[in-house]
Amino acid sequence: MTRWLWLAPAALGAAIATLIMVVLPPDRHVGSLAEVLYKVSPLVCAVLAVAGFPRRPGLGLGLLCVLVVGYMGVIDTVNVLHVFAYAEAADRTAAFPELYQFMIFMNAFTVLAALFAYRLGGADAARVLKAGFAGILVMISGLNDLSMWVLGDWPDGRPEVLNWASHIAVFVGGPPTVPVAVAFCAVHLLLAAVVLALPVRRWLDRLGARLERRAGSAERAGGGPGRVRPAP
Repeated sequence: MTRWLWLAPAALGAAIATLIMVVLPPDRHVGSLAEVLYKVSPLVCAVLAVAGFPRRPGLGLGLLCVLVVGYMGVIDTVNVLHVFAYAEAADRTAAFPELYQFMIFMNAFTVLAALFAYRLGGADAARVLKAGFAGILVMISGLNDLSMWVLGDWPDGRPEVLNWASHIAVFVGGPPTVPVAVAFCAVHLLLAAVVLALPVRRWLDRLGARLERRAGSAERAGGGPGRVRPAP
């Protein structure tokens, strides 16, 4: 039964991702902490699902091939179509949120694909959890926003405020200046390093032992294996 538990977070994450990507209109801005958590929740669910995914050496290579074919045959093509639609749009300001949303989806897909390959390559659940949650912290750190500030072509000079980094604004109370964005990014990268250093395997072992003790206690209380019944 436990080998199928990964399906629960997988299904929940897929449902929320479908709601964000298909049902609701695209919106590149976030206005509250609750909205940040809501948009990050599919990633959290995906990390939990990958950590619990059963490792089967016979299927590993095949699943990775399916992943690559799916990326090249579907996701890459859809991304190009989004770029073409944006380039041909009469109002690029109105068309940009849809392009931006799919770009964020591609970022998430890339991170999760690497995590999935890591799991299929033999990583245990603890290592996958640490790598996955550290990856989420890097994704929301604003590192790519700072890269855009550094590498972007700014005809009027680089801006002093990163007005497009709305998820940072939620935490700092307004559009971040460059020093604030750098500090925000540094904190998240430090947190990612802390996550990687956590003794997650030890915690999971303790949790497993506790669950086994509770299961044994329940069996004994219910007259299952381990309980000595009186002779008739």
